[in-house]
Amino acid sequence: MILLGCHDIRYGVGDMDILKNVSIEIKDNEHAALVGVNGAGKSTLFKIINGELRPDGGDVFTSKGLSVGYLEQNALFESDNTVWEEALDIFSELTAMEQKIIETEELLSKEKDVKILEDLSKKYLAMTEEFKIKGGYEYIKRISGILRGMSFSDSDFDLPVTKLSGGQKTRLAISKLLLTEPDLLLLDEPTNHLDIKTLSWFEGFLKSYKKAFLVVSHDRYFLDAVTTKTIELEGGSAKSYECSYTEYAARKKKDREVLQKHYENQQKEIARLEAFIEQQKRWNRERNIIAAESRQKAIDRMDKVDAPTRLPGKIRMSFESGMLSGNDVLDVANLSKEFENKPLFASLSFSIVRAQHVFLLGDNGVGKSTLFKMIEGREEISSGQVKFGTNVSVGYYDQELSDLNDNNNILDEVWESDEKADQTKIRNMLGSFLFSGEDVFKKIGVLSGGEKARVALCKLLLNKPNFLLLDEPTNHLDIEAREVLEDALAEYDGTIFSISHDRYFINKLSNRIIEMKDNGILDFNGNYEDFLRFTTTKDQPEDAEKENKNSISRENYLNEKQKLADERKRLRDLEKTEETITVLEQKIEQIDSEMVKDTVATDAARLIELTEEREQLENELNDCYERWESLS
Repeated sequence: MILLGCHDIRYGVGDMDILKNVSIEIKDNEHAALVGVNGAGKSTLFKIINGELRPDGGDVFTSKGLSVGYLEQNALFESDNTVWEEALDIFSELTAMEQKIIETEELLSKEKDVKILEDLSKKYLAMTEEFKIKGGYEYIKRISGILRGMSFSDSDFDLPVTKLSGGQKTRLAISKLLLTEPDLLLLDEPTNHLDIKTLSWFEGFLKSYKKAFLVVSHDRYFLDAVTTKTIELEGGSAKSYECSYTEYAARKKKDREVLQKHYENQQKEIARLEAFIEQQKRWNRERNIIAAESRQKAIDRMDKVDAPTRLPGKIRMSFESGMLSGNDVLDVANLSKEFENKPLFASLSFSIVRAQHVFLLGDNGVGKSTLFKMIEGREEISSGQVKFGTNVSVGYYDQELSDLNDNNNILDEVWESDEKADQTKIRNMLGSFLFSGEDVFKKIGVLSGGEKARVALCKLLLNKPNFLLLDEPTNHLDIEAREVLEDALAEYDGTIFSISHDRYFINKLSNRIIEMKDNGILDFNGNYEDFLRFTTTKDQPEDAEKENKNSISRENYLNEKQKLADERKRLRDLEKTEETITVLEQKIEQIDSEMVKDTVATDAARLIELTEEREQLENELNDCYERWESLS
């Protein structure tokens, strides 16, 4: 059964068409994704479906009695209730019924008249049966389960909504929507404020959701996990694919290549026929005119293939390190942080070596961003030490984008990163980040989150750091921009230490994962999928964890120190071996040059001496080659 149908929806602002003839369908129990670049009109379409915006043309049809739950992007709300009261308010009908049942029980306990007792008993049984059917005996458990799943602890239940952070309010809004169980969920960027643990729970809930939902998200891992249909908004039009996001991306690329080939082949055929027509017209005989008209009819009869829609502009970036750092990039030893004498984390120790791609994971509030600010020198260290290696230059990306000056225009903001550069270089760089023409004079303060993120990345590229400290670099980027960033970082020749909850991004780039936990850190070599397999299969008794609160941290620190020492020795041996190979090859070349000289060619004794020396050098060189291969 079709729950929602949009037919030829049109919507524009001023002279700009955002949606042009958009038609989509959502069926009962369908789990679909709505994708498209920033500005494609995804949120606009949601607001039209929800009745907040009126389209310029077209129609929205819904099945009779359809209940729709809508989560706006960055939804914030105010309430005088606590978290629990706000969730409980969803079940006001059940709480009212429960109160009636309690009142009836009191009447039954006091009533003496048999006839009245009989009537009250019937009434009581009917009420309790209806209460049971409507979920009256499960709703408290459901509220607790969903709030805990969305990372609210039991102690959070009594928090006033006014005291919640923006991320907590979003999680509460999601919780309320899930508790209402509407026939159709419209979810606009629901994963923005969810850590990986909460995301995993949310995915599990949506995968088993028995009703329909349409979700907008830039989290490709999430979309692959929960959706089986992908609706693409591009150029104001919509196209549906009955598959997950990753399969859609592959199909779209293939479809576009096929369409481009068909278009080019048809254009060649039309050009050939038009050239023939032109030639026949020049000869201007009767049979030539007939031939020309015949070919023209052939062109007119063709089912014309339209050229593929021009894709939206794509940012271009390439990270370069200005200089090579030493092998030891970062050493964190027994680092602790307290706020108002309350510990946030304690005794963190780990090291990072050159060319590693390390990702820092952990629940919201565990202190990941604070740790990065301490490493970068923006936050005071309570105890412990942060030490950088030789020639390490740090490039820091702050998820809050606090380094940007709202009063600057884009050109001045980026230029301040490299005042020696000329305007042409800066404008070319901005052009690669889709800021061209008069756009470069826009004030930072009026930019969207995605535009600000592009400015911050542009500044980072200009500085050419060899150690990137990235705090949620994909937060404000659409899928296209995330893929460009991934490719650029995959080619980067420096070292990366990043916080991210984008599991697709982590999995593609990571070769090591550090997870911050309440009792220390878990240090793992591998990508996200390897890490996930490890953490879901390992058996670690809970009492052992309590007994050795910081054992994970200390053990991993010592192991890492030993690995670093071994790695340094390997690199030193490799460097010495390469130097020896160069010397031996030069000596052999010198002998070869000596042996072809006229004075030596006639001196048998000297030739024998040089031949033996060369043979010895060749043996040494072969041994060095084997050693170099082993060390590499």
